[in-house]
Amino acid sequence: MDDTKRPDCIAHWSEIEGPDDSHYPGDDELMGLGAPFGQHFGLKRIGIHHVRLLPGRRTSYPHAESAEEEFVYVVEGAPDVWLDGVLHRLQPGDGVGFPAGTGLCHTFINDTDSVVRLLVVGDVAKADNKVRYPLNPERKNYREDLWDDAPERAFGPHDGLPKAVRERRGG
Repeated sequence: MDDTKRPDCIAHWSEIEGPDDSHYPGDDELMGLGAPFGQHFGLKRIGIHHVRLLPGRRTSYPHAESAEEEFVYVVEGAPDVWLDGVLHRLQPGDGVGFPAGTGLCHTFINDTDSVVRLLVVGDVAKADNKVRYPLNPERKNYREDLWDDAPERAFGPHDGLPKAVRERRGG
């Protein structure tokens, strides 16, 4: 093996993963652990994250974005993708795309006993982007960029919570 130092344009996700403290303001529910490749490499137009989703966690509150596109690729594990209130089981090799402006609300939930690893790629934060949190109206107390005129979409019966969170909250 070559003993020369690797250039700065190479990194392993474990070298840049953030602390296990990702949560929404006003809520103690922990979300996935992220390794922000795009930020690490100084990329200005695309965001790239390696996300480790521990058992009983989800990536975010169910949400949709007005101006930012997102793509999620399952590297390891079998998460459910929550799409407008309906769960769809995924497997390694599956990819899910979210075009901007559709109003398709989503999150990824790990209700298995194994770690899930996702590669998340999307636009970096855009000043004109608006976000819709259909199941979390209290977000209006924390954000000024809410998407009030998102396309109307029918929702299925699932509440968007991992089983462990639902049980902890008494549901």
